[in-house]
Amino acid sequence: MLSDNDLQQIMPRLQQAKRQLYLPFINRVMEIYEIDTPLRASAFLAQIAHESAELRFMEEIWGPTAQQKKYEPPSDVATRLGNTQPGDGFRYRGRGPIQITGRFNYKKFGDLLGVDLVGNPDLAATPQYAFSTAGLFWKMNGLNELADVQDFVAITRRINGGLNGLAERQKYYEIAKNVLGAEEPDDFSFSAAAVAPGAGDAQRNESYSIPSMALPRGHESIEMDSASMAATSDASQDDTKPVVKKNLANRVGSLFRNWFR
Repeated sequence: MLSDNDLQQIMPRLQQAKRQLYLPFINRVMEIYEIDTPLRASAFLAQIAHESAELRFMEEIWGPTAQQKKYEPPSDVATRLGNTQPGDGFRYRGRGPIQITGRFNYKKFGDLLGVDLVGNPDLAATPQYAFSTAGLFWKMNGLNELADVQDFVAITRRINGGLNGLAERQKYYEIAKNVLGAEEPDDFSFSAAAVAPGAGDAQRNESYSIPSMALPRGHESIEMDSASMAATSDASQDDTKPVVKKNLANRVGSLFRNWFR
């Protein structure tokens, strides 16, 4: 279980009031999505620390910049984000620690969590759903398994689309591993007492495929500089086509509807 002191050491710039507000949501989300070992937690916390400037920004800062204007239809970026209506670019800008972006992703994550994020996009920036989308993205993209073998570069590619900010991400990763004792015997665990009724009743062995053309997340995957894109396009091409179990969608929707009721 992540403690307030742990979080303070990993994200020292996060104000105490926000740290105390976010901590229960972080712990619950890490429990639900099995981010439940020191290595998994270290990788998760390092990545969201970088993506959100230590959880200080839950919404993409809007200019709009030249790149952000591409969120608006008609454009190839808008098409890949599922933005079809005027104003969709701003309406479905990046929100949450992982910065889900675009009408397509708001619908996808909202459906999986059992909440209307398309009709209520501001919910994606609230602690309840901001951390939920981050944890769900992490689980859907197989990042626990990569964390188990400490393939932090591959995790970064799946989140970022490239290697933007890798040095800072790695700095947070090393700090988190030290704080959580990732090099020591595994004693980082969660209580199973708070599992919602019916959470294990979902169908199994069915897959839920995400269209490969869709941008998986926020502005960094759109704004990769040409050098990074050239260096990583081949390596990351297959990483943007995640396949997840449908029972995950059913399970997490049930868990969150019951937990936050």
